[in-house]
Amino acid sequence: MVPPGGGLNEQTFVIERHPRLRILIPMVVAIAFLMEQLDSTIITTAIPDMARSLATTPVRMNLAVTAYVLALAVFIPLSGWFADRFGARRIFMVALGLFTAGSVLCGLAQNFAMLVATRVLQGIGGAMMTPVGRLILLRSFPRRELVTAMTYMTLPAIIGPVVGPLLGGFFTTYSSWRWIFYVNVPFGLTGILLAMRFMEEVPGDRAVNFDFAGFAIFGCAVGMLQFAMEMTGRQTLSGVWILTLFAAAAALLIAFGRYARRVAMPVVDLTLFRQRSFAIGTIAGGLCRIGMNGSPYLVPLMLQVGFGLSPIASGSITFLGSAGAILIRLFIAALLRVFGFRRVLGVSAVIAAVGVAGYALITSHTPHWLIAAYVIGFGLVRSTQYMSSNTLSYAEVPHSQLSHATSLGGLIQQLTVSFGVSLAALLLSVVSAHGKPLTPARFHAVFLIMAVLPLLAVPGFLRLRPEDGAQVSGHRPRR
Repeated sequence: MVPPGGGLNEQTFVIERHPRLRILIPMVVAIAFLMEQLDSTIITTAIPDMARSLATTPVRMNLAVTAYVLALAVFIPLSGWFADRFGARRIFMVALGLFTAGSVLCGLAQNFAMLVATRVLQGIGGAMMTPVGRLILLRSFPRRELVTAMTYMTLPAIIGPVVGPLLGGFFTTYSSWRWIFYVNVPFGLTGILLAMRFMEEVPGDRAVNFDFAGFAIFGCAVGMLQFAMEMTGRQTLSGVWILTLFAAAAALLIAFGRYARRVAMPVVDLTLFRQRSFAIGTIAGGLCRIGMNGSPYLVPLMLQVGFGLSPIASGSITFLGSAGAILIRLFIAALLRVFGFRRVLGVSAVIAAVGVAGYALITSHTPHWLIAAYVIGFGLVRSTQYMSSNTLSYAEVPHSQLSHATSLGGLIQQLTVSFGVSLAALLLSVVSAHGKPLTPARFHAVFLIMAVLPLLAVPGFLRLRPEDGAQVSGHRPRR
């Protein structure tokens, strides 16, 4: 494994010395990613049963979802410092342990307050688990093999939000809601054992100081931003309060930007945005993902509320979107090698916009097999965009900045998921204001609006040069 400040001598990478780790390391990281992504969504279909069991209301139960995503957003920036200070493998195993313990305690919750507290514990574990797992993966593979490694890592992030509600519904219907948390235990323990056995440790740097002031400013800003987005989607606060939260978050982010310029080692390294590949991969890629991330929320609702399908029938159709994510893994490396990041990202963003808008053509008379085929096709495009932009983000980051890059990139990824869902929910409430029923036509209008966002990302992708990320993609630009 390459030390944090090490060079790019590919003979020092752990997978060169132990070839079997080409599969084992991505598999361990994928376990962590899948657990974290599943827990972001698996609870949604179980909320009514959980509310009855814990003697509370479904509306209050939303706090259990919000507590988890808030903990994720606030504590993700800490992950890079912990990895540098105490060692990435050690922190990864601790995070897996926290997440698994939090899952057990969530399943054992006897009242609503206990559930919320243990969801926060889960969120803290998840906040450390996924960025540090990504960091271990990036340090373990040479640049030329990064595309393959990243596909294993990003698959769970695409599949999790689709599979989560389906699994939640299954456990709630045929067993108990408590099993949506207990199911994490074997995965967590397996991940810890595999990490202990196969991951190499890079000694931490005890001289790395923690930026408490920066974390306080940035943590409050991100917490407010995440909370405002959650409340936008749930509509449990007035518009004035939501706008106030957004304004306060923006003011704190500006204050942190000024603060970070005066500090030697801020908790979040904003100089990463000076790197073209990282900036475009995270910002333009994030904008594109916001437009696409509304679909996993909107499609099941349209099928159930607009078309009258049962939850099982709807979940069975939307679940097929994960098939597209699996299929594209076979082709993504070849696509990037032939066309390069610039063309793959630009073209896939346009196709993604068309794909989101295409949902407006689906009606209650559309055959279910055709809807399923469309969902699979959209999954292919969504996965292409997701995997390519994530890989580009880290393609040219120096090893000395990888821990900061994975923290910041992971945070932006989390916010784009939340903002995509919140924006879709807000638009749905606007088009159905004043008691208007949620007809298919109103869902169609929201899809058409959301389709604009991937197009706005295209100018950013066009700023890429043909040679950007070539060391990772293997693309050879024509002279």
